Formats: sequence, C-alpha cells, structure tokens
Amino acid sequence: MTALASLPMYDWPETQYFNDKLWDALYHSLNDHGVEAPKSLAREIDPMTIWRNPHLVLGQTCGLPFVNLLAQETALIGTPAYDIECGAGSYYSVLIVQEDADIHKISDLEGKTFGYNNSMSQSGYAAFHYHINAAGFSKELLSAEQHTGSHRSSIKAVASAQVDVAAIDAVSWELANRHEPATATIRILDCTAPTPGLPFITANNHKTMLKPIRSAIIEAMASLDESVRDELLLMGFAQTTEQDYEVIKSRFKSMGTSTKKTS
Repeated sequence: MTALASLPMYDWPETQYFNDKLWDALYHSLNDHGVEAPKSLAREIDPMTIWRNPHLVLGQTCGLPFVNLLAQETALIGTPAYDIECGAGSYYSVLIVQEDADIHKISDLEGKTFGYNNSMSQSGYAAFHYHINAAGFSKELLSAEQHTGSHRSSIKAVASAQVDVAAIDAVSWELANRHEPATATIRILDCTAPTPGLPFITANNHKTMLKPIRSAIIEAMASLDESVRDELLLMGFAQTTEQDYEVIKSRFKSMGTSTKKTS
C-alpha cells in the first residue's frame, strides 16, 4: 500500500480547496525532506481507519482518541496553531444555544437536550461534560443527549431546536460563522477551558522521521499564500508533546464525579 495522508477535521466543503492547497505545500516540502508522501489527501476512508494505518505519513486527529486509542500506535508530530485568540497549539469549545433561549447560565440547562458530534470528541463531548462538572453539575442535569454526527450538524440542530445546547470547537465555530447560515440565530452561552488542539500524527514506523516531518510542516506553512492561511485560520505550528495531552486524559477520567444535579 502506498503512503497515506488525511486532514479530515476541518475539511468542510467550503475549505476543501484550501486544504488541497495546504496539502500540496506539505507534499512538496515532505518530499524535499526525504519523506515519501501521497500526492493527494485520502478523503474516502474512515478517519479512524486511516489514523491506525501503518502507512500514515501525516494525519490530523482529535486529542481524545489520540490519548485513549492512538498514542500507542502513532507518533505525535505537533499541533497546528489557529487564529482563535488562544495559546499556540491550544483550543477551546464554545457552548451554544438559540439566541432567544431562556438559558443564561449552566444551571439553566436543567432538563435540556445536549447535542454532540461524537462521544469520542474532546471539543464536542468531553469538554462539555468537564465544564458542567466543574460548575458543580453532572450529566443528570440534562434530560437527554443526541448524537448529531458533526459540529456543523450540532450547530444546525441547535438552530432548529432539535437540541438545546452543543459544544463546538473554536475553529469550527469560526468556520461556521463564515460559512453556515444557522449561526445567525445562535449565541454563545459559555466557553470551556483551553486544552491542546487537534494534533498532527504519523504512524509509529515513521517515528525516526519526526524531525524532518516537523521541519517540512513548518516550512510548508510558512510558504502558504496569505489567502490560504486566512481561509484555514492557520497561524503556525506548535511542537507539542504527549505530556501536553495528558490534561485531556485526566479531565476525561474526572468526568461524572460531581454529585450536584440541579439548581
């Protein structure tokens, strides 16, 4: 099998052209550094399948599956930095509700329905539950949880009152403000504490190539046209470590410890 690459996390229809421009720069830079890379991104394969593939050269995953499932099978390269007013390599989630909803604090979520993209999502699921736990509430504050399948679907579900609240990572929220009309009827209820963002990974058998891979990424990002960086919100690249991501694992383990249920 040939080398594989995947950047699925922010690959919206409106950004695919720019992700292809990013990959083109990465492809040439990786090959210049002696790293064999595919000419195009793999978009037709399930992300988890790609992330665990031994031929993965570069992929972007979520912090929660990385710490819980992938850390032993992949090597962390680092983390892109995005223009979201957060520390380089970090991100946070916004908790969103309908503009006219009578929800103004966490306790107002009592009896409400929470919409989430995936139960293995740090930004869309774990961050929300950690946040309400930190406020003194457990998931029993809610009446129900509803799987939506994606951040964009969660935004639409809030706008259409299918769910009352959702957690959207700050990069997706900014993309939605640019490309998703449903945001017009939504407001931010609260923001979660920052955690390390969506990491770039490579298969374990490429671990000896981490230094040239990192160099190739940094050089490729520096070479991008300003329009591409703006459309993808890219600002740079942070050399994060596995230790940086331990906060996600510890917060995930702490979820559900609060005993307070209602206001």
